[in-house]
Amino acid sequence: MNEMYAMGIVTHNIGVMGMLAVILINFLMLVGAQDIRRYAKRMRIFMPIGAGLIATILFTGAVMMAAKHLSFSFENIVMIVFGILLIILEAKRYKKLKYINMNEPNPLERYKAIAYKILSIEFFGSLLITVWMFM
Repeated sequence: MNEMYAMGIVTHNIGVMGMLAVILINFLMLVGAQDIRRYAKRMRIFMPIGAGLIATILFTGAVMMAAKHLSFSFENIVMIVFGILLIILEAKRYKKLKYINMNEPNPLERYKAIAYKILSIEFFGSLLITVWMFM
């Protein structure tokens, strides 16, 4: 049982580090984007990776809680709420990209303003919780 719990913690930590990396890669892809159509195509391929990592993090956290028969602590509740927040933010970012009006002047710049805010919240929130959990 302890081996499963230890493996779950390692998988959870790798998932969190992977999520931070995916957020940074998303940010760099956004910075380097020149054409909204090419960027949207890349995002349709890359966004499921982020969603998969969020699911991995939430699933391993739930399995670890069940394996150790842990009760809901303040830290667990914060992580669950933040996981749900990540899902909502990613959905909002994708929805903004999907329904962007291509006829408006400079649609990429309008999207970038929104996406930078969302990615910043995701990155700094994830980083803050990661540092908090390692203390």
